[in-house]
This record gives sequence, structure tokens and C-alpha cells, in this order.
Amino acid sequence: MRHAGEHKTKLKIGQEIMNSVATNMVVVPDIAGPVQDENSESQVLAISEMSDLFEVTLRTLRFYEEKGLLNPVRKGARRFYGARDIGRMRVILQAKKIGLTLAEIRRVIKLVESSAPRLEQFAELQSICQGQQQILREQKAMLDEQVAEVEGVLDALDTLVVTG
Repeated sequence: MRHAGEHKTKLKIGQEIMNSVATNMVVVPDIAGPVQDENSESQVLAISEMSDLFEVTLRTLRFYEEKGLLNPVRKGARRFYGARDIGRMRVILQAKKIGLTLAEIRRVIKLVESSAPRLEQFAELQSICQGQQQILREQKAMLDEQVAEVEGVLDALDTLVVTG
């Protein structure tokens, strides 16, 4: 019995350490650029694997290649994506998700792949995201106004249909 109690105590201490590590971790958004590890350099994906990994169409990958955002290695007619393109794709998808244009995405990629200090990169990315946040808030306000206007029109039409 005593042994089981020691195990529970060790388990509890281990969980507390893991919880403290998890709460002290800073999650770097994908848009901040790829986090490279030693094994990622050797990772190479065929276009179909890349498509499956990111849940995008082959056409999407070819489009990003055409726009210069991805640069797969070509072997005959086949395309192969290395760690750099895998990291770029993460950046592209998050940037797209927050509504950045292709030109802005290109700017973000150039920034995160630059030799500028990471803190400067983060500050510039923060500025880009704050600008996008402002645009989205303005668009949301405009949409809220449009929804209110449509609701007014529908209310008026409901009255006309009932009395008509």
C-alpha cells in the first residue's frame, strides 16, 4: 500500500510540473514563422502529401507556387516540398485565415525569413495584425449596420404581407 501512495504522490508532482510548464509556455502563432527543428530539414513531402497535410487542393498548392509563395523542388513532373515550404504553408494559411491579401502574405513571409532580430519581427507582425484587426472591426460594424437595415426591411415586408 505504501508503494501505491508513493506512486500517486510522484504522479501528482509530475502533473504539477507539467501544468506549470504548460502555463508558462508561450505559443508562437504560425504567422510568426516556422519553428525549425533538426529533423524538419530532411522532411520532404510530395504534392499529394502536402495537400493532405494542410487539407488544401492540389490546385491551391500550384496557385501558391505560381504566386511565388511556395518553391517546391521539381523532379520531372513531380513536385516535392521541403521544410521551408511546409513552414511557409503554415504561415500562408494562418495569414489567409485572418484575411491578409497575397501581397500582405508575401510581406509576412519576407519578414519572418529575414535576418532581422526575432523581437523586431514580432513587433512588425503585431503591427500588421493590429492593422488587420482594425479593418475587420470596421467591416464588422458595416455588416452589423447592413443586417439591421435588412431586418428593418423584412419587418416592413412582414407587416405588408400580413395586412395585404
